[in-house]
Amino acid sequence: MSPLDPFGARLRRAMDERGPLCVGIDPHASLLAEWGLDDDVAGLERFSRTVVEAMADRVAVLKPQIAFFERFGSRGLAVLERSVQEARAAGALVLMDAKRGDIGSTMAAYAESFLHPDAPLFSDALTVSPYLGYGSLSPAVALARESGTGLFVLALTSNPEGGEVQHAVRGDGRNIGATMLAHLAGENAGEEPLGSFGAVVGATLGDLSSYDLDVNGPLLAPGIGAQGARPADLPGVFGAAVRNVVPNVSRGVLRHGPDVGALRGSAERFAQEIRAAVGAV
Repeated sequence: MSPLDPFGARLRRAMDERGPLCVGIDPHASLLAEWGLDDDVAGLERFSRTVVEAMADRVAVLKPQIAFFERFGSRGLAVLERSVQEARAAGALVLMDAKRGDIGSTMAAYAESFLHPDAPLFSDALTVSPYLGYGSLSPAVALARESGTGLFVLALTSNPEGGEVQHAVRGDGRNIGATMLAHLAGENAGEEPLGSFGAVVGATLGDLSSYDLDVNGPLLAPGIGAQGARPADLPGVFGAAVRNVVPNVSRGVLRHGPDVGALRGSAERFAQEIRAAVGAV
């Protein structure tokens, strides 16, 4: 296997050059309808190709949510394969939002599906769930290191239900979310300019100063836009780690489609606001 440059280094370069913004590709039925598209494979393909055309040559990261493609079966996954390949060819990093989590050979197979260079859905990074124990992610961690890809581990998510797991306190007094952050700091130790193993930390969570967010890796921050968080909120949530934050915006950008110019304009406005917020720290 011929590895790419490590994902963390490629992500740092992309954020510095294009701005720290991740745009979701979330073709759920209501957005297809807003775009005047049918809720079928043809609508899915039109939506996805429009987003890629509008964004892939200018945003740092595109994040397809695999569930919205899987619901159309093999034809939906074929659309996703083409979208991933076209996005990467245009220069965007692709983060596959699949939130995979399992053990042993099953986790290894999930990792190979997205992180092996020969896989049809090969992506630059993958979201994963550590709630079968952080060690269950070992096959994905190993393949990511080998292939130059990255992982984003669910740590402190923006959904309110997440707290019943992530805020649970271990016997050593540290909660589960903090434990995941500590594991990631270990994975990224000594990496420059940025480690390849990131955390998912919601931008809607308010003051997180009680957590050590300096994991020397990226922090994917959902919640900007439709969920209520603003770019100006980022320094207050992430503190000194804000430079490593990758804010994710989905509906806030996608609602401007299907007009390519309007999509690009919305993404550019978010990127400018985020740059200004990050530069304020």
